[in-house]
Parts: sequence; structure tokens; C-alpha cells
Amino acid sequence: MQFKAEVRPSPIAGTWYISEPDKLASQVDAYISAAVLSEDEYTGRVVGLLAPHAGHRYSGRTAGYAYKMVAGNPRQLVVLLSPFHQYGPGQLLTTMYSVYHTPLGDIPVALEYLRQVDDELRADGLSLEQVARDEEHSLEIQLPFLQRAWQTEFSLLPIMLRTLDGIILQTLAKAIHNAVKDEDFLVIASTDLSHFYPLDLAEALDAEMLRRVRAFSPEQVLSAEQEGSASACGAGAVAAMLWISALTGADQVHILNYSTSADTTGDASSVVGYGAAAVMRSKS
Repeated sequence: MQFKAEVRPSPIAGTWYISEPDKLASQVDAYISAAVLSEDEYTGRVVGLLAPHAGHRYSGRTAGYAYKMVAGNPRQLVVLLSPFHQYGPGQLLTTMYSVYHTPLGDIPVALEYLRQVDDELRADGLSLEQVARDEEHSLEIQLPFLQRAWQTEFSLLPIMLRTLDGIILQTLAKAIHNAVKDEDFLVIASTDLSHFYPLDLAEALDAEMLRRVRAFSPEQVLSAEQEGSASACGAGAVAAMLWISALTGADQVHILNYSTSADTTGDASSVVGYGAAAVMRSKS
């Protein structure tokens, strides 16, 4: 794999989230601070997160719950899995850049880990296809939350998915885990839930998807999307995150918050659903 020795410029700062650093930091801090979680209820170590990826003004409040779970508990490495909403050259994609940029600073890409993942995938007949000048928002939208939740340096292993094939996703999960298992890492799945249904139907569909996430069943997450019984644009990312988390010994999933775009817009006729969840490993 070859990487550009340059920074990926943000294509969404100023539209999907605030471009002014001070205002962005204040807004993200407020979302995280507003999330109220019971420490007695959530015991163990957070291994994985599910977080939404709409514009911050729509889904930031729910995302704040996910990042509240790891605030002040920085990791050295973040495996960030997202869908790829544009046309892409393959099923598994990553960046050509060496650094991601947000208004809050630069985040180095974990190049050697990406190479290790790609090498293992190639042994199984798969590969990571690299993209440049992509406008994918679902991965980048998470970065300011990580930057403000930790305010320390970390590296990023970014992978974008265009597949719901369980065999491919399990192969990817194994390759990622083998590459990073000796590091202090967090794995995040970036996804929204149902899109553009009336509020009552959206809530029913989203409850079913979150039930499957809570059941710690990547297979059920994928089948819901494939059968149409529930929806998540990042279903592949969620399934892969759950499989990676299981390989680390995680044994519980907590749904932290749920909301819809109607909470911001007041329009219940056509909404997008947002969920936050934490995957945890019980204390030994």
C-alpha cells in the first residue's frame, strides 16, 4: 500500500459541523457533558462504540452519550469503521492519506497497521482499496468527538465498507484484531439507523435494530438490513465492530441513547434515527 505524505483536507467542516475551532470544541464538549450515564450501571472496560454520523446539530446529542463512555480514558489507537456512501472501487476501502485533519488538529493514520490488515486480507483473497479526495462524512464526523473526549494524541485506522457479506466482514474483523490486539485500542462503528420514514414507523424499525445490537449478534444486524426488518446504513460496520469486540473478550452491549431528527427539526413526517451504544468487557 502506498500513502500520500500529506494531510487529508476536511470536505465537511463548515457544513456537517462547525469549522471554527473554538466554537466546535465548545459544542462537542457540551454534547458530551450533557450525556448523563449511571456509573453503577456500566461496569467494565469499553471495547467498542456505536455512534451516529449525521450533522452534529442533528445527531450530536446522541453521539455525546457514546463518547461520554470513554471521556478521560484515552486510547493509543482507534479502529474507525464506517459505510462509504459514494461509489467506490471495492468492498473494503481506506484512505491514501497519512493524516486526517479537522479544525481541532491533525490525526495520524496508523499506516503500518493498515498494511498488516491488508496483507492478511490478501492472503484470503481480499484487499483494502485506497481512495483519495473522498467526501465521506460518516468516518470524519466522529473525529472531533474523539479529539475533545481525550485531548491527547492517538492514531487512526480508518476503514470504509461497501458490503454486507458476513464472511467478508468476519475475515476483516479477524485481520484487524490480529493486527491491533496487542495495542490499547478502541473500535467504533459509525452508523445512522432508519432513513426517511414517519416517526412511529422509524421508532419501531430502530427499536428492532437496536434490539439486535443489544443481543450482541452481528449476524442478526446483517440479516435485519438484508431482509428489511430494520435498517442501518452502517450495518456492515456495526457487524464488524461486534465481531472485533467479541474477539477481545467483550461480553455485553448497552444501548445508551436513541433520538431522531424530529427532535431537532420538529418534522415527524420523515425522520432519520440515531443510536448510541457501548460494547464492554466485564471486569475480571
